[in-house]
Amino acid sequence: MPQTNDIQNNGPLFVDANVFLRFLTNDVPDQAAIVEDLFHRAAAGELHLVTNATVLAELVWVLESFYGLPRPDVQERAMAVAQMQGLSLPEADVVTDALLAYARHNVDYTDAFNAKWMAAHGLTKVVTFDEKHFSRFEEIEVQRF
Repeated sequence: MPQTNDIQNNGPLFVDANVFLRFLTNDVPDQAAIVEDLFHRAAAGELHLVTNATVLAELVWVLESFYGLPRPDVQERAMAVAQMQGLSLPEADVVTDALLAYARHNVDYTDAFNAKWMAAHGLTKVVTFDEKHFSRFEEIEVQRF
């Protein structure tokens, strides 16, 4: 079984979307096994992994568009990443809220993230031509042109 022994704990390691995709889809089994070992090491505290909201957005988009997964499956997999032990995700609370809203309001993940980011920063008004999605959030007022 492949190992991640060459990766040392010399500080945080940024994890890109394709690494999560190998793990979540197992479409390249050898790489998925390496990633599984990486995540086990992080969960055990041997490594410090970091990612960001943009990576989660890419992950959602690829799972939807390339893999054709239905929204509930995408939400479940992305939520597993957002809550992964040993992984730091700045604004994890906003990402988690966005993933819940993405499915609940049937909106694009990026719109859900932006709506939840706005709420986290005390913003209630948006200027957009995408009134359809933003109007699904009670806490947001769409400014019309």
